[in-house]
Amino acid sequence: MKIKEPVSVSFIYDSDNNKVYPKKLLWKGRLYSIRQVGFHHVFKKGSTLFHVFSVSSENLFFRLILDTKNLSWKIEEISNGF
Repeated sequence: MKIKEPVSVSFIYDSDNNKVYPKKLLWKGRLYSIRQVGFHHVFKKGSTLFHVFSVSSENLFFRLILDTKNLSWKIEEISNGF
């Protein structure tokens, strides 16, 4: 399901691999632990760089977007895989 809603995200910076990735997200009052980070890519819109993460929790898939201009996160898509 396509959505564009703000979400709170805890993320980790891995200095050994120079990578940032989400670990947990809080959406609509529920905390989801990220079990796997799949695809990650970046794109620019004007002067703003966006990071897109495809992640999964125990039973849901999320596409998260980090806006580096204001460091805000949004859920762009959610799916239960069916």
